[in-house]
Amino acid sequence: MSCLVHPELQPLIPSTPRPSRSSTESSDTKQLLSGRHTSNEQEVGAGNTHPSRSVEDDVLPETSTLGRTLTWQSAYILVISRVIGSGIFATPGAILRSVGSPGLSLLLWIVGAIVAACGLMISLEFGSMLPRSGGDKVYLEFTYRQPRFLASTLIAIQVVLLGFTASNCIVFSEYLLFALGGENPSDFLRKGLAVALLTLITVIHGCFPRFGIRLQNFLGWIKVALVVFMIFSGLYVVLFRPTSKSTQKTTGGLGWGEMWENTNWNWGVIATSLFKVFYSYSGLDNANYVLNEVKDPVRTLRSVTMAALTTACGLYALINVAYFLVVPVDEIKESGELIAALFFERIFGEGVGKTVLPLAVALSAGANVLVVAFSAARTKQEIARQGFLPFSDILSSTRPFNSPLGGLIVHYIPSFLVITLPPSGEVYSFILEVEGYPGQFLALAVGVGLLWLRFKRPDIKRPFKAWVPAVILRIGLSLALLAAPFFPPDTKPSNGLFYATYAIVGASILTAGVAYWYVWTIILPRWGGYKIEEKEEVLSDGTTITKLVHTRI
Repeated sequence: MSCLVHPELQPLIPSTPRPSRSSTESSDTKQLLSGRHTSNEQEVGAGNTHPSRSVEDDVLPETSTLGRTLTWQSAYILVISRVIGSGIFATPGAILRSVGSPGLSLLLWIVGAIVAACGLMISLEFGSMLPRSGGDKVYLEFTYRQPRFLASTLIAIQVVLLGFTASNCIVFSEYLLFALGGENPSDFLRKGLAVALLTLITVIHGCFPRFGIRLQNFLGWIKVALVVFMIFSGLYVVLFRPTSKSTQKTTGGLGWGEMWENTNWNWGVIATSLFKVFYSYSGLDNANYVLNEVKDPVRTLRSVTMAALTTACGLYALINVAYFLVVPVDEIKESGELIAALFFERIFGEGVGKTVLPLAVALSAGANVLVVAFSAARTKQEIARQGFLPFSDILSSTRPFNSPLGGLIVHYIPSFLVITLPPSGEVYSFILEVEGYPGQFLALAVGVGLLWLRFKRPDIKRPFKAWVPAVILRIGLSLALLAAPFFPPDTKPSNGLFYATYAIVGASILTAGVAYWYVWTIILPRWGGYKIEEKEEVLSDGTTITKLVHTRI
């Protein structure tokens, strides 16, 4: 991640030595350059005059030192496998328990699909306009150039401290233990298995990167097939009512009256449930974080994300209906994160329901950790390239395995801590809520920034333009979710925590980030009589990094 404050100083991500571009990439570059503003400007900030530079350097594609190795299929799996993780197998029970009725639960999933589509439009416009690895990091830095380093600091804190993969590691552990007959495993065992998965995936992507890509492609298709199989299994039970011990039990129902019984319309409860729904849809922008490694990035990004959104919306709607048709509401509320296991048990009996298919769900959650670690490690490597992490030259290098091993290590540490520190029984829901709240601040900033750039820089070529009402809807929902903690629930949360704990923790992290930025960029330079300058260096593997150095005034 390269910290670029002034548009004329250097590109958002320092340009690394690139191999010759393919014809498709060259055509993308020509498309991006057409119609762009080409006049040079000179900008003065923080008392320093910076050399002129045209905006084209910020928007040209950049090829990673790892090369463009991701095909359409790999990019699609990177997105769909990120979206279909533990969410659809674990969150429906938690959501139903919170909102009280299947009707409101299904309504929230529909709202989630609409919001996901709106968010995707925003990321598509930014990704087509700025086809570089980094995702929201690149977009926020490009949009909010001043105050100097503020956007970069907040993004770095958000990505490093809250960009973990703990939740899917936990679901993997719970389902694996459930399949092995451990209905009440110890906290040590649950957390130990989660940490073991995290460690294994770090080693795979860090030491065997090509094998890691092939493995996540294979598991991604297995995951999609699993959800399709679950949907058809549920429909088979409802339509044909086969006779077996498992199906003789009372099944669920979706009568209109039953759907809305015991509905809890409290906005605070609905908001925390929406965070869980959004988590299940999160990842549609996963390819945006690795565009430097995608072949024909602009064209591939559009087709891959649209295909993944259509797939996810269809599968999510059908699998939720299947859950409610097969499993009674009361049992779903009691199941927590094990709703899919109960679903399997009622259809196939205790043998298969408690062993084989929960293993498949655990495998699905593990596959999600694979793709999240793949993209998150590259984003954190970019943060190191920008000079925001200690030992940036080591963490930014692709040596010795031609992989972002440094970024994987940075990703591993907070994930490990989040798995091991909170009380095990409540860790899953708490993680989703803490991740979701500060994420809405960034989503709000990205949405507002998109509209601002439409007004401020209409000259920049946009291969894809988001529908403005969709952007406004996404902004409005972010504001509503940020206001949710001010609407206390009617009943005390079952976990015993203060109902707004997630918001306090998330907002405190961002507030601490602002305070940290002010200290290291304003107070300390004034006291020490120096200014912060950016110095570029090229590592032995060809990676360009930025060093933040102190220069005496």
